[in-house]
Amino acid sequence: QVQLVESGGALVQPGGSLKLSCVASGYDFSTYAASWYRQTPAGKERERIAGISNIISSTWHRDSVKGRFLISRDNAKNTLYLQMNNLKFEDTGVYFCYARVAGIEYWGQGTQVTVSS
Repeated sequence: QVQLVESGGALVQPGGSLKLSCVASGYDFSTYAASWYRQTPAGKERERIAGISNIISSTWHRDSVKGRFLISRDNAKNTLYLQMNNLKFEDTGVYFCYARVAGIEYWGQGTQVTVSS
């Protein structure tokens, strides 16, 4: 049974930092790409903000977070990370871990990030 469990969300002031984690289980984490999505309070759909490939760990970041967020993975720990620096009000939202495993999409339950002064 594939499971993705996020953690690390919190209330943080503008300019602050957070590191999100997503622990994967039920599949060979190292052989699949993974992504972070975000759903903002005003957003109707989740937007993909970062992705990382499996073997060579090439990464992609949405323009709005490029230079501030960094996706990474530790295959030995079956864990996906999102380091978020210089957080802005508009980064507030629920952050989800995502993986497509054998053609099936899986989502974590989400972790809340609130940027507020």
